[in-house]
Amino acid sequence: MGDSHTWTAAPAAAERARSVLATAWSCAVTAEGCREEFAGAHTVAEDGRVLLRVPEDSALLAAAVCAPRGEPSAVLEFADVSPVPVRHRIRARLRLAGWFAAEDDRLAFRATRVVLRQPSGAVVVGLDEFAGAAPDPLAAAEAGLLTHLADRHPDAVERLTRLVDRAALHGAVRVQPLAVDRHGLTLRIERARTHGDVRLPFHQPADTVAQLTERVHVLLGRASAASCPRALQRQRTDGDG
Repeated sequence: MGDSHTWTAAPAAAERARSVLATAWSCAVTAEGCREEFAGAHTVAEDGRVLLRVPEDSALLAAAVCAPRGEPSAVLEFADVSPVPVRHRIRARLRLAGWFAAEDDRLAFRATRVVLRQPSGAVVVGLDEFAGAAPDPLAAAEAGLLTHLADRHPDAVERLTRLVDRAALHGAVRVQPLAVDRHGLTLRIERARTHGDVRLPFHQPADTVAQLTERVHVLLGRASAASCPRALQRQRTDGDG
């Protein structure tokens, strides 16, 4: 009975942007005509400010110290990369335009424009929405969850394809888990030359890993009751020779 109502919500653009910002390991910074890339050097304040530690010989640091009012214009770019090896692994790009100010031993960046680029298109995120949003509660655990599902439970991934429209599986050569958030699980369907993504929404949002486990078990239960897609049956037969 619980499956009669489907939770169709997806993360809002502001929440998605904050999730990318929270989980990205590296960022590229363009300021005052120079571009530098930093790995493991940034943290994020609750209001969305990016706090960046840079080497003393960084041109970016010199620009921040010497610029009038200590506020040079800059652009920060972050990439959201799938933890599971798939074709075209970059799931989204986040671009922040704004300014830096020296703050203790770090540079504090405040955005004046936020743009999130996803396969569906680019979205300009409102600054108040961005500052007030929080990352998806599963964002920090997503990489481990997806790689565990892909590496340890490929049978479960195949079973979940029973919930996918058969037309979407036509010509499929591989299916992998691409993303998960509190609202649902996304599968990447790869064909010989193309690929597509299919979202399997949860019946209710999940705010913890324990709740996520329950939601995935519900999906698997629904999948077990469904018939096996013919496209995947052909794929398995062809793969076996």
